[in-house]
Amino acid sequence: MKTDDLVEALSARAAPVDFREVGRRIALAATSGLIVAAVAILIGLGPRSGLATAGAWAFLCVKVAFAAGIAATAAIYLSKLSRPGGAPRHEIWFVVLPFLAIMGLALVSLGTAPASHWSRMVAGDAWLECLVSIPVIAVVPFALTMWAVRQAAPTDLRRAGAFAGLVAGGISAIAYALHCTDDSLPFVAVWYGGTIIVCTLAGALLGPRLLRW
Repeated sequence: MKTDDLVEALSARAAPVDFREVGRRIALAATSGLIVAAVAILIGLGPRSGLATAGAWAFLCVKVAFAAGIAATAAIYLSKLSRPGGAPRHEIWFVVLPFLAIMGLALVSLGTAPASHWSRMVAGDAWLECLVSIPVIAVVPFALTMWAVRQAAPTDLRRAGAFAGLVAGGISAIAYALHCTDDSLPFVAVWYGGTIIVCTLAGALLGPRLLRW
């Protein structure tokens, strides 16, 4: 068979690719991961206390919004990155915006408080619990997200792994916020943001191995 005949035969069987399917798989994986992470937090550590005031609810909403903003923007970027050819690098700045927002709020919070309170505002009562819990709880969301990405055809495996880790870290931080009673914005910026970055770096390291064709 001539090359032209082979190409024509293969192209005749080709069906249109539904690019939305990749996004749907990632969304399903993220939703499933969030459910698993939330159940694990609520059973393992328990729901947070002290929600009798509007202020406590407001801080909970800020923490959830920060983590959800990261997970959502990272998932959108990952759905593009999972296709052959990847995604434009300039779009990565959308993912950075939640980090910049929480850092700005944290700096404002520190600026309006006495310097003697700064260390307490940053460390809080549960910095170690946060440091351990978010990466550990992110394991299942990360595995589910990586499964969804593997169904596609990513070409930049390290970047895809990093963004899968970023999605998982954001999801895990949402779940942890349902337990955490540390409502200081500097605490959220340092420990939530820091552990999400740890998840991202872990994803970047594992991506080339787990996503290899």
